[in-house]
Amino acid sequence: QVQLVESGGGLVQAGGSLRLSCAASGRTSSIYATGWFRQAPGKEREFVVGIRWSGYSTYYADSVKGRFTISKDNAKNTVYLQMNSLKPEDTAAYYCALRTRWGLTPDADEYDYWGQGTQVTVSS
Repeated sequence: QVQLVESGGGLVQAGGSLRLSCAASGRTSSIYATGWFRQAPGKEREFVVGIRWSGYSTYYADSVKGRFTISKDNAKNTVYLQMNSLKPEDTAAYYCALRTRWGLTPDADEYDYWGQGTQVTVSS
């Protein structure tokens, strides 16, 4: 089992920045990849970005390329999402997810563990 705890959400004005953190605990040796997803009210969960736990391969959604950056600290079992140039349409609950099988995918159904989510609200 792996447990995830997200933090760092909040309220920010458009154009501002936030950094989210996702700390993993438990059987972290089983992790293959980590992903960030988001879900706005009334909308489906949307893939934001993913990264391999070993190595640095990444996969960004087009909507966040050039604005968001994923990084990780394996020694701390923590993944970060740096969000710059935030827009009101980035407002959502952001979720960290882990995948234990091979492959870096935007499909939420392919992730095995999920955090509780952290709210990001961008005001115009």
